[in-house]
Amino acid sequence: MRWVLSVLALTSVGLPVRGADAPPEYQLKAAILYNFALYTIWPDEVDGTLNLCIYGSDPFGKEIDFLQGKAVGDRHIAILRKTAVDSLNGCQIVFVASSAIDNLLRVLETPHTLPMLTVAESPGAASQGVALNMTVTRNRVTFEANLSAARHGGLNLSSMLLRLATQVIQ
Repeated sequence: MRWVLSVLALTSVGLPVRGADAPPEYQLKAAILYNFALYTIWPDEVDGTLNLCIYGSDPFGKEIDFLQGKAVGDRHIAILRKTAVDSLNGCQIVFVASSAIDNLLRVLETPHTLPMLTVAESPGAASQGVALNMTVTRNRVTFEANLSAARHGGLNLSSMLLRLATQVIQ
């Protein structure tokens, strides 16, 4: 758990994605995704499984596999890869890969029955309605938060998470 907290704490200044000691970029982004799940306030209607869906071409590869079955409170993460917007209904966390960013509006406008946390890694995605958007600036992974988008998805983000965001959109 300390490692997870240190990864989240480092995002306030950014995590290095290059250098001799730096882990691969998508290993860092997978760890940050896990922190996003931990520091999201999930309503009771989200029961035992958090489906983390990667929409579009999977940039993570094996780097995200360590999240399979990982606990988030009394829930566990299931990693799913999706290629169609219509298949995202059962997803509680949707990572919109860069390859699918052109379909972002369809993702955001598609009705879903459960609360959904949307995450991307594209410039301007937070201002377009994604709840959390990871960026790489000066070889560091940082993130922006969109409170309105999180609430629209039926979720709240913890103040600990919001303090570390480079930008918080109300």
